[in-house]
Amino acid sequence: MNNEMLPILTGVLLDEENTVTLSELCRACAVHAEWIMELVDEGVLEPVSPDSGQWHFPAVSLQRALTIRHLQQDLGVNLAGAALVMELMDEIHSLRTRLQIVEYEC
Repeated sequence: MNNEMLPILTGVLLDEENTVTLSELCRACAVHAEWIMELVDEGVLEPVSPDSGQWHFPAVSLQRALTIRHLQQDLGVNLAGAALVMELMDEIHSLRTRLQIVEYEC
């Protein structure tokens, strides 16, 4: 490794306790609000308090939205197919978590 100064990266840890607004989610994903609304209609994203006047989403929604955008733009998957992929990925995550618990107990 050379003696050059490496850039320092900074960021914000996004967890389930943090939320992002609709406009923040749109900006981070480089999409229009209508696309996010389609994801909500499809049940892929869920606002934290949809009746409050301004939608807020769990910060983990950012990764879900980016994954769906990748599925649609890069792989040509339609919204229903992307929703199915996300459902299956959630199921895999859940099963892996349960398996780790069982393995830990043994």
